[in-house]
Amino acid sequence: MAHFAELDENNVVKRVIVVDNKDTSDANGNELESIGVAFCQKLLGGNWKQTSYNGNIRKNYAGIGYTYRADIDAFVAPQPYPSWVLDVNAQWQAPVPMPQDAGTGEPPKMYTWDEGTQSWVVVNSPSSQA
Repeated sequence: MAHFAELDENNVVKRVIVVDNKDTSDANGNELESIGVAFCQKLLGGNWKQTSYNGNIRKNYAGIGYTYRADIDAFVAPQPYPSWVLDVNAQWQAPVPMPQDAGTGEPPKMYTWDEGTQSWVVVNSPSSQA
């Protein structure tokens, strides 16, 4: 099965559909994006790009609200905070790495990003569970 994302006029993903391999393959059984795109356009109209769960195509699986960036040929999630930057894998990164103790302890230590202070803030920790 192949997956295709429909884009709006701003290259934002409107929906993602599954297309049978027979509808994306040529007479020799070779899967081609152009055949899948033509199938989607004939069936539903619109502008389509192929995506994949494993990130082999366009770095990230397209989700509703993601943007297709032609300059890096990738689907990009909405930017979570103004200070975060896009890395080479089309993933948003905080200006400060998350603390290494995230997920440790009982219950596991959890953090959230505070844009105002540009830092990670503990949401819960073993000491706050009294």
